[in-house]
Amino acid sequence: MYPTLASLVQHPALKLAVLAAEDHLDAEVRWAHASELDDPAPFLDGGELLLTTALKLEVDDPAAMDAYVARLRDAGVVGLGFGVGVHHPEIPTALLDACSRAGLPLLEVERRIPFIAIAKAVSAAITTEEYKAVAAGFAAQRELTRAALSPAGTHGLLERLAAQVDGWAALYDLSGAVTHAVPTWAERRAATLAEDVRRLRDRPGPATVVVGCTPDGADEAHADDRVELQSVGTGAVPRAVLAIGTAAPPDTVARYAVQSAVTVLTLLTERSKAFEEAERRLGSAVLHLLLSGEPEHARAVGGQVYGALLDAPLRVLVAETGDRYVSAFATAAEAAAARAAEPLLLVPDGAQTVLLVVEGGGVLEAAQSYARRAGAQPSGEVAVVIGASGPAGPTSVDTAYQQARQALLVARRRGRPYVEHDDVAAGSVLPLLADDAVRAFADGMLRPLRDHDAHGRGDLVASLRAWLSRHGQWDAAAADLGVHRHTLRYRMRRVEEILERSLDDPDARMELWLALKATDPATRNP
Repeated sequence: MYPTLASLVQHPALKLAVLAAEDHLDAEVRWAHASELDDPAPFLDGGELLLTTALKLEVDDPAAMDAYVARLRDAGVVGLGFGVGVHHPEIPTALLDACSRAGLPLLEVERRIPFIAIAKAVSAAITTEEYKAVAAGFAAQRELTRAALSPAGTHGLLERLAAQVDGWAALYDLSGAVTHAVPTWAERRAATLAEDVRRLRDRPGPATVVVGCTPDGADEAHADDRVELQSVGTGAVPRAVLAIGTAAPPDTVARYAVQSAVTVLTLLTERSKAFEEAERRLGSAVLHLLLSGEPEHARAVGGQVYGALLDAPLRVLVAETGDRYVSAFATAAEAAAARAAEPLLLVPDGAQTVLLVVEGGGVLEAAQSYARRAGAQPSGEVAVVIGASGPAGPTSVDTAYQQARQALLVARRRGRPYVEHDDVAAGSVLPLLADDAVRAFADGMLRPLRDHDAHGRGDLVASLRAWLSRHGQWDAAAADLGVHRHTLRYRMRRVEEILERSLDDPDARMELWLALKATDPATRNP
């Protein structure tokens, strides 16, 4: 972006001659500044070519010249231009020797070349380089846009970006999973930054962070990366995260390329977002038809989008996420579907998200991994809890949906991030009774008996529990209670009278037994 001392020396109109430190002419000149001060350092930023006629310098004192040159070097001056023929017919020997010792390039400026001409030449060179950088940036943007619109899509864009920055590029979903990486070897390296990606995700966008990346021994050929992570998207919550790995900070042209890539990726993700919202509305209609037992109508409405899903074994997942993780989970599921080239029906339902996924597919595996990886956050907030149905077909989606909801209930109660219905079916039904609605129903059913026990002898609830636990065997139940069997018969008649239910009815026995279990403290904490 900046001209070098060598390029200024080669400028035919300036006629500069190098008298000291000729091997340091590769230094970049950020500006040209004229000063006659003995100590101009307070007025410099560094990177200047300082121009002087030595009006106020003790040019015959070697010690003074050494100190002067040292001050210039400490201030970041990259070269000294001395105008001869104004106050001195030639460059003083003490100054020439001091510059040689310090390695500071010393340029002789002829009397007929005004300092302003050198300043203008530096300014023009900087402007030219800036224009070249901008032009290169526009060219990079056009190239990236063409790549993004090609059949290779996002992957093609990242390939061009990696070439332009002479490094590697990767794209992450909001779970921290790598969705694309270029070149191939970069995928393993990018995966080590998942935690950094998740931290960036939780910052309001747009956000950028620079991190280091040290590879393992198998990747030593690409060691010591500087990795820049940038959020992608227009909202407060990003849609994705872009990583750029380079050996050194990117130059201006590479910086333009990175910003262009972020812009193009944002357009792609926002366009995808609009499409996803339309697809979710369609998915909601298809799900409603499937839950209503109308798979043929569902196929007619959404067959072009979900046809492959409706023709294969599937599972229903019901996911419950914390407020901050709804979008992240949906994005992770959709990214997994894209990677696996699988259909996915995803419908947000308040605090829950309903998914229909291919049985045994990549999305199902990704959902399991996401739930187990996310788990509970340090703040105590639950990132995601998932209940999964057993394998089902399009004609039994309603049953599968109920299975998934039951599995979600068990997952919540057990503090587990992922539970399948098969796990519920193979275990006990008792954890299902811990639901607040079930307990309220049970309390209501048993309240008349508890009221009786509270105002009379407290024995009806205990007697009912003992009798039911003994399957209606009078002698065994009476023995457990320590009463005569006739006393127990009397109590059971009182239960029937108070509840207006016959204990000969198996449904009544089942409901009362479940009510007793639902209100049992042991069941409340399975």
